[in-house]
Amino acid sequence: MKLALYYPWLYLRSGGERTISEIVTRSRHSWTIFTHRYDREATFESLKTADIVELGQPISVKRTMLHAFQGACRIAVEKLPLEQYDALLVMCDGLGDLITLRNRQLPVFCYCFTPLRIVFDDHYQQVYLHRNGNGFLRRSAVRLGGAAFAAVDRMVWKNYRRIFAVSDEIRQRIVRGNLRQASDIDVLYPGMTPISRTGSPVYEKYFFLPGRIMWTKNIELGIDAFKLFCRKRPDLADFSLQISGFVDQKSKPYLASLRERAADEPRIRFSESPSDEELFSQYARCYAILCTPFNEDWGLTPIEAMAYSKPAIAVNRGGYLESIVNGKTGMLVPPEASAFCQAMEALADHPDDVQTMGHHAQERLSLFTWEKFCQQLDTTLEQECGFAPAGERTTSPAALGVSRI
Repeated sequence: MKLALYYPWLYLRSGGERTISEIVTRSRHSWTIFTHRYDREATFESLKTADIVELGQPISVKRTMLHAFQGACRIAVEKLPLEQYDALLVMCDGLGDLITLRNRQLPVFCYCFTPLRIVFDDHYQQVYLHRNGNGFLRRSAVRLGGAAFAAVDRMVWKNYRRIFAVSDEIRQRIVRGNLRQASDIDVLYPGMTPISRTGSPVYEKYFFLPGRIMWTKNIELGIDAFKLFCRKRPDLADFSLQISGFVDQKSKPYLASLRERAADEPRIRFSESPSDEELFSQYARCYAILCTPFNEDWGLTPIEAMAYSKPAIAVNRGGYLESIVNGKTGMLVPPEASAFCQAMEALADHPDDVQTMGHHAQERLSLFTWEKFCQQLDTTLEQECGFAPAGERTTSPAALGVSRI
């Protein structure tokens, strides 16, 4: 099959770009990526060999309401050259659905990282208003603008033949938003290819907080928890905190605020936009990882940690509830500095438990592989488009290996 994929922007090394990279690399079909913004040097090396078509004037990646509105209008009027393709897969993290308004002449599918969070994620909306001012005008703009967007989004979601959700958290978010019913949605978890059968036997004494450095990742929580850890346990002075992740231009002020917040604790280190090799080396050597986002859609960081047999301390909300088995492959705790501190103390005091959790985490990785992901994606697209007998279609939770674990 010859397939088209649309994603508004390829400009980071984040979960969205990594998922697209794995699809075009591993799929048994031919893919062309259409996008309104492509930063060749900032995203994954593997995408440099992909068939990528840029669509005129780039869409801004700024997340102000004005820029989001301008981007939405641009996407809504775009007509893609789809005459030679068998299907279109839209990678959605908010605005991408609007591309279906003028591009539904062939089967259209959705891989949903999340519906637009400011509209469909109550936790996100609450934190956004708290950070940016909860005044009457802003609240009214969010409420009225959100209602208008939701009405349009519910209309365009009808254009999808079938939907893949990155997690059950997102499937529920789609259903709660009245976008589609649960029976139209398959949960298809992104993955991680195992590095080895035994993971990493190295457990250096530093907690690792990886991932994009942006406000939705709530990195303040990790900093505050580690500073509390330092105050409470001077006997554990050989532990440190390593924060590493990609930083785009709009998040530079956020990074500066984090550095200021951590300035009085020399054991907190930052690594800005490390290469994949540097990042995975830090995974391999760390003691355990911290996962601080307030309501993660899925979260690749615990999966990447599993590949190196490292346990995670994570917020007990969102996609982490699906990937982490509390007490066995990691620890799920409330999003409070005291709770994270207590969990770090428990792991620091019991290194044998860390290795046992790491072992179980590495075993659990078999549920989340890119091979399984691409096989299920390819098979479902073939069956829905008539390239395989309908009777062979399998979408049960057991076959997906993902929905109820």
